[in-house]
Amino acid sequence: MTTTQNIQILSNLTNTKIAIQGVSVLTPDGWVEDATVLIEDGQFIKIDQVISPDGFHLVNAQGLQMLPGIIDLHGDAFERMICPRPGVNFPLPIAIADNDRNLLASGITTFYCSITDSYEPGLRSRDSARALIEFILGTGKQVLNCNHRIHIRHEEANIAEHQELCDWMVSGRVHLLSINDHLPPPGNEKRLSRYLNSVKQRSSMSIEEIEELINQVTARRHEGDPQIKELVDLAHTYSIPLASHDDDSSEKVALSQQRRVAIAEFPATVDLAAQSREYGAAVLMGAPNLVRGGSHLGLMSVAEAVKHNVIDCLCSDYHYPSLFYAPFKLQELGLMSFEQAWSLVSSRPAEAAGISDRKGKIAPGLDADFLLISPDNSLPSAITAISSVYVAGQEVAHYQIL
Repeated sequence: MTTTQNIQILSNLTNTKIAIQGVSVLTPDGWVEDATVLIEDGQFIKIDQVISPDGFHLVNAQGLQMLPGIIDLHGDAFERMICPRPGVNFPLPIAIADNDRNLLASGITTFYCSITDSYEPGLRSRDSARALIEFILGTGKQVLNCNHRIHIRHEEANIAEHQELCDWMVSGRVHLLSINDHLPPPGNEKRLSRYLNSVKQRSSMSIEEIEELINQVTARRHEGDPQIKELVDLAHTYSIPLASHDDDSSEKVALSQQRRVAIAEFPATVDLAAQSREYGAAVLMGAPNLVRGGSHLGLMSVAEAVKHNVIDCLCSDYHYPSLFYAPFKLQELGLMSFEQAWSLVSSRPAEAAGISDRKGKIAPGLDADFLLISPDNSLPSAITAISSVYVAGQEVAHYQIL
């Protein structure tokens, strides 16, 4: 291949004016068949059924469907890229670049990297959170193709270096804040056992060391109360969406309402999910819950939530492919039309996170983040349907359809 040919191909790949032709498009108003979608400078500018104008790089998508890119508000599977075995860590640039490819392979074009800001040492420590933020918002921009945003999962009992977290929020480094409390309550042996096993899987600490850490943190957790209030106030001052996490009582839902929470992550029951929606929160649940057939903790299932109309969004939680599978599964179960189901992973997460003016739909003026897939797919082969993934109008992943 000559140098001239190389330059021409590169020009095509970075062309700011692209026309996707002959595609079936899922728009906010339903499907538009055999359409031409015009993209310029990374945004959709027109969707119709006419011949594209001159000056556009043409992409033949005959026989394919165009779907809005998936928006994942809560995903922490990247932790396994960093720490695949207890106490065994890989360099962040390698782990997060690998994770980026996994995101795209699952159709995720906007990813809220869910970084736990905990009192634990190692993977979920403040040092780890700081390193992740610095990489993702710094040099990572040169190698990451998925649109990365920062979701801080702050543990209420983590009282160390509070000002640093406040500074991140003020400086715009945090795009979503959730308030978490995974510290096992005194006397709850079931929660304690589950927590001990969880920490053991992501650290080299012994059970005795973990128990001592829990005792130390529990003794001082009350010091975090005024800090949480300040974080909530900062979130509202700087328009950072606020999320609750695992609300499992009416009292916790009432506290979330008092905090003006925008997103209720994983409420435990149908009634609690309904209460959350009543005060205006969007209910977010994990797609693995649906794909696996229920909650791994024995709580409300996604199918149950859909049947009672108390769900707004789905996230990957701990398994990226489930987020792509989920709409197909909902259709297969007869719980939703595919078009409704796809909104749970695209437009509705965008609305919940306050980015619907830029993301979540195929419509003029919005970012051209989309998937091209082969039609008429069902589980378990759905994920092999992805042909191409586009972010800001550029093809960032291409797969051979089987």
